[in-house]
Amino acid sequence: MNRLKVSRLNRAVKKLQKRLTRQKALILMYHRISEVNVDPWSLCVTPQHFSEQLEVLQHQAHPMSLQTLVQLYQKGNLPQRAVALTFDDGYADNLYDAKPLLERYGIPVTVFVTAGYVGCEQEFWWDELEQLLLQPGQLPEMLLLDINGHSCCWELGAAASYRVEEAERARHQPAWKSQPGSRLFFYYTIWQQLLPLAEVDRRTLLDQIRAWAQTKPTPRPTHRPLSQTELMELAHSSLIEVGAHTLTHPFLSAQSINHQQLEIQQSKARLEALLNRPVMSFSYPFGNYAPETVTIAQEAGFECACSTAADFVWQGSDRFELPRIAVENWNGEEFKQQLERWFND
Repeated sequence: MNRLKVSRLNRAVKKLQKRLTRQKALILMYHRISEVNVDPWSLCVTPQHFSEQLEVLQHQAHPMSLQTLVQLYQKGNLPQRAVALTFDDGYADNLYDAKPLLERYGIPVTVFVTAGYVGCEQEFWWDELEQLLLQPGQLPEMLLLDINGHSCCWELGAAASYRVEEAERARHQPAWKSQPGSRLFFYYTIWQQLLPLAEVDRRTLLDQIRAWAQTKPTPRPTHRPLSQTELMELAHSSLIEVGAHTLTHPFLSAQSINHQQLEIQQSKARLEALLNRPVMSFSYPFGNYAPETVTIAQEAGFECACSTAADFVWQGSDRFELPRIAVENWNGEEFKQQLERWFND
């Protein structure tokens, strides 16, 4: 039997195991409940659609907190159609737009907060980059950056000019599906270069890009992270668990072990100091981690950690590598169809 057939057989066996096991649950991943002009990472679900999705969950699933799901999973006692909701990053709209709807439907959620951005006067770096590069207008035709000792050059060509009509057409187009030569593709290639860097190096390059673009973007109320007061108000709800999401949202596998330890341990310590309560859940930024990252999360004292692997929780899942499925801006009927598809897969 050749390798291809073995691989197909293994996948078929795994799928059959998942169908047969009673230990099957969904962890859904959200980021923002908002409607913005530009959403290159498909992070936003509108309040109207979120309300419709929660109504579907209330009637078609068994919503529970992440910690409850993990505990029942470990005991082998998960109810049918168990679902836990999570939010990543810690945007202020989690308090103002998500929380009231969650309370209306009585559905719990875990909000993974990037601790170093709490109370910060700047946007998350990917949003700041979007404000620099994806607003209509003219940019210089060439960008030159020194990244870790390597000279990187971009010639924008036609993308140097970005008309309002182009921006409108691309406002909800995913960055990873952008066409070469477009302004969105330029943004995506810069994002890829900044992604693996430590925060201090990334901030240096953002300063250089800001000077090159000859603009001084200001933090937008629609994009800001939670303040300390807002975080405490969010955590005050009995339906909301606050989890950790590192200090600065790094691509963890690209960092040294010492830096990973600092990011993970200090995020837990800072949130616990702010909230005066244990923080027991963790989420890997970008869903990225290495084997040592999992060990660090365990040793930090977390009880579980979430990835972004698109799968459901089943008998073979590791509680420190829990899969999640990203929710898109579906209306209620579209979400209901997705839910049925996930549970019947």
